[in-house]
Amino acid sequence: MKWSLYALLIGFCLDLLMGDPHSVPHPVAGIGKLIALLEKGVRRMFPETCRGEIGAGAVLWMLVAAVCTAIPAGMLYLCHQVNPWIRLTVESIMCWQILATKSLKDEARKVYNALETGDLEKARYAVSMIVGRDTIRLDDAGVTRAAVETVAENTSDGVVAPMLFLALGGAPLGFAYKAINTMDSMLGYVEPPYKNIGLVPAKMDDIANFLPSRLSALLMIGAGSLLGLDAKNGWRIFRRDRFNHASPNSAQTESVCAGLLGVRLAGDAWYHGVLHKKKYIGDGTREITHQDIILTCRLLYITAFLSLMLCAAVKLLTIL
Repeated sequence: MKWSLYALLIGFCLDLLMGDPHSVPHPVAGIGKLIALLEKGVRRMFPETCRGEIGAGAVLWMLVAAVCTAIPAGMLYLCHQVNPWIRLTVESIMCWQILATKSLKDEARKVYNALETGDLEKARYAVSMIVGRDTIRLDDAGVTRAAVETVAENTSDGVVAPMLFLALGGAPLGFAYKAINTMDSMLGYVEPPYKNIGLVPAKMDDIANFLPSRLSALLMIGAGSLLGLDAKNGWRIFRRDRFNHASPNSAQTESVCAGLLGVRLAGDAWYHGVLHKKKYIGDGTREITHQDIILTCRLLYITAFLSLMLCAAVKLLTIL
């Protein structure tokens, strides 16, 4: 247990220092390739009916989750047999690869920089790298909202949730979470051809993120208070709007962020050429500005530090 705690702390620091170097192959890309490969296989195994595709999605989910847990667990076991310090080194690198604090901030800053220079097309492209919606129709404010929303949502999905799983089960459980999250990102759509095969992966992602998303929201309120933002309004909008999303989890942190900043987020969005009607989140007491992207990134970082303190404390209690 103590080795996993050290690995989490080292991995967190490595993530803040280096983010995700584009020159280094990332395990999540490997998970994505595994999902794509197994998807083709299970589709051939099951009939092209509603039940058949749902069953294929369930089998796909179990296979990917099992493989992505077993491989790091086996690697760490073998490393520990050779030398605990080798295990610490390898697990620290794994934790670094699982967390995404700096990379999320860096991608959001690309959107901010493009908007500040007035290059809307470049800003649309930059935000398309971190959101699932169609960005071609977004105006300046729409791009800004999309960036703020994805940083707020991924404060949970990319930082707090994986950190909690790392604290509970080390890198193997952390990679299991990344696999679950990646399957939802690739398959969890309501349009064909993913509507049925993505049902189980989407529901399992909802389950995995149920508690982390709510904890992330509470930590973000604390982060907002430390930044001098309107924590009282953050709490009010959280209680009122945290279910204004098709997902039971996505609006948890988005509602806090909207309340802290005093802006209105969400609303209708286009996905794969189809308009999806969505409720708004927040009151919009003022118009959103480019600077809100920077403020949301600051919320991300302070929330990440608060989460690390909490996870380290829980880990210490289990050791003692």
